[in-house]
Amino acid sequence: MTLVLIGPACEDLIIIGNEKSSRIGGASYFQSFVYEEFYDDYIAIVNAQNTDLINEFPDMSKTELILKDDTHYFINEYPDKDNRDIRKQSTNFADIPILADDLKAIFNNLGLNEDNIDAFVINPLNSNDIPLETLEYLNSFNLPIFISLQGFLRFKDKDNSMVLKSYEDLDYIFNIAEAIFLDEKELKIVSDEDKSDSKIEIQDIGFDEKTNTIFIITNGSKGSRITDFKGINIKIDSVKCDNIVDATGCGDSYMAAFISNLLNGNDLKDSGDFASLIASKKLEFFGPYRTD
Repeated sequence: MTLVLIGPACEDLIIIGNEKSSRIGGASYFQSFVYEEFYDDYIAIVNAQNTDLINEFPDMSKTELILKDDTHYFINEYPDKDNRDIRKQSTNFADIPILADDLKAIFNNLGLNEDNIDAFVINPLNSNDIPLETLEYLNSFNLPIFISLQGFLRFKDKDNSMVLKSYEDLDYIFNIAEAIFLDEKELKIVSDEDKSDSKIEIQDIGFDEKTNTIFIITNGSKGSRITDFKGINIKIDSVKCDNIVDATGCGDSYMAAFISNLLNGNDLKDSGDFASLIASKKLEFFGPYRTD
């Protein structure tokens, strides 16, 4: 059974204090290294114009490129090298959506269907990446869908900067998702409540509470929490990292570790604790998670 990751690869410029470096990025890229270690039956479907990007994935045989006419480019700036919870981002805001027909062609070529797919992991980098029609197509498989909400909330602002605001089809996302991953700032965006981050609860988003979706809400070095509309409320402590090298991709690594552990038969608390551990270990390396 195969776990299917869907989302762009991108070119990243990382600025930490006064130091600059360039590399590949994107949620699916960072996650693939975690899945390679803990859930190795996966396929990463990415879109870009730069075909060299897939050479950097841990296993090219598990990577499929949808060729587009542009590539996402991100600048991730950490002004205070001693506080990686603070990040400034800008992007070229590439308009290269992954269409249902793109996925149909790959699924047909690989022989993937509802009988041999475990779940889908949706990793947009901006609000153009995964159109509603693509979500509807994936939902037609009646399989678990794990969603990184961050990209859906990113809209183009002036001077290539991003503005976070609620997504038009948010209700549909909440209806189809097995689990949604977001941070406290993003929860504040979708809740539209004038509260401090620490006081916002999932009920504040004013959504139909019939959904069974699980929400995994991260808060950087302060840990994370797992909640839903039915009363689940699990606190996950962060695992201290004494040698923080690079925070970019930490949330993506957390998400992949959580999903891996959950699909391997563990419960929500155990999956959260495991994800926190892997995210902490990722902080020790420049680039994606690795074991050496």
